[in-house]
Amino acid sequence: MKHATTLLMGFALVTACSSESITKDTNDLRSVSSQSLGASVNQDLARLRQVTAGFQDFNTASNAGWSTQITPCMTDPAGAGGMGFHYGNVGLIDGTATVENPQLLLYEPEKNGRLRLVAVEYIIPYSFHPRSAAPPRLFDQDFQQVDAFQLWGLHAWVWRDNPSGIFASWNPQVNCLNATASVSMSH
Repeated sequence: MKHATTLLMGFALVTACSSESITKDTNDLRSVSSQSLGASVNQDLARLRQVTAGFQDFNTASNAGWSTQITPCMTDPAGAGGMGFHYGNVGLIDGTATVENPQLLLYEPEKNGRLRLVAVEYIIPYSFHPRSAAPPRLFDQDFQQVDAFQLWGLHAWVWRDNPSGIFASWNPQVNCLNATASVSMSH
């Protein structure tokens, strides 16, 4: 818990978000299985969608432990896209990463004031897995170094199609235009 608290303090970008619900519209979600990720990865992604499906409703996610707003709505200043708001389950920030337990849920603000679940992010702080070590892996993917937050991170865009790739950090289809507070930040 000490590591989680330290990590959250390092994320001192927390701002208020007035919305507490999201839409259940996932019409633009495209089949991940059409990508050549392999049967095992596709099964893991299907499992991830299954365990996070209920978090389409932000209140459900919050009640299940993803209640700590980690960042304001994030966009890439270089124009690679957005990520949205990051909400964390601090009890899961323990140096491990499993398909069923993403540490962060990413929500994009919509025009109607609701939050829409778009992705998850797995994080492992450097205090658990040093920056100098080989990257952790999940879904047959290497985690990326995120020096700004002193951690390893891996995104999975399982609720919003990402033309840059399902595991890319930024999504050009996600923005913060409807956020009451946002930040441009390299990640």
